[in-house]
Amino acid sequence: MTTPTPATRQSSQPALQTPPIVTPDEWESARQQLLLKEKAQTRARDALAAERRRMPWTPVDKEYVFEGPNGKLTLPDLFDNRRQLIVYRAFFEPGVYGWPEHACRGCSMVADQVAHLAHLNARDTTLVFVSRAPQADIARLKASMGWTMPWFTLTDSFDADFGVDEWHGTNVFFRDGNRVFRTYFLNNRGDEQMGGTWNYLDITPLGRQEVWEDSPPGYPQTQTYKWWNWHDSYVADAPPDQKWVEISDAGEKAFRNHCDGAKPST
Repeated sequence: MTTPTPATRQSSQPALQTPPIVTPDEWESARQQLLLKEKAQTRARDALAAERRRMPWTPVDKEYVFEGPNGKLTLPDLFDNRRQLIVYRAFFEPGVYGWPEHACRGCSMVADQVAHLAHLNARDTTLVFVSRAPQADIARLKASMGWTMPWFTLTDSFDADFGVDEWHGTNVFFRDGNRVFRTYFLNNRGDEQMGGTWNYLDITPLGRQEVWEDSPPGYPQTQTYKWWNWHDSYVADAPPDQKWVEISDAGEKAFRNHCDGAKPST
């Protein structure tokens, strides 16, 4: 049997019904019209995140135990001394397609998207994955796939209790002293949006913790952009780097001046 070449594969596909071909000015006009809708969507997403920060919390009184690389841990232990915890239930265990070499393909796609965790940690937030696979298999999988997120083994009914026993999902928790609360949950296509620092922070009760956000009174907030840092340079409780403050202020001012001076599209 002859293997199809790229040319034959392309010719076997139906012809693309492409959009109109226009001049650069016409293209820019179309982009500006679409940009209005995109900005409206961004504002709607911000409003939804603000509403999410006002969702009621429910206490977690039951004790749960997980296996980690160094032994047993409780749910409060998973916070790693931070106030917020995001837990993604990944399917890697006997019976899952790909076992034992691979985790679920969809869960692996989610794992591949996870940004550097130092940025989440700088906002008092911990992200962990949990599965039913033994720690030796999890360590082997992480090494082979290049993943570095903390990944723990489920030992009890945590997955069933929090809606992730038969399907993937992301739970968010908040720790206030010795008390733990469940604050948010998403699954299905909601998990598709996860991986980036901003989207993770937007599902936490404290949000991005920047002054522009609509958050309840008393919530921690710092100047926009100023907390950003190289992922190997975060220092707990350190004040913003003055040089970065100057650079970000200048960049934002230039952006605002450009937006204010731009002519509205017709």
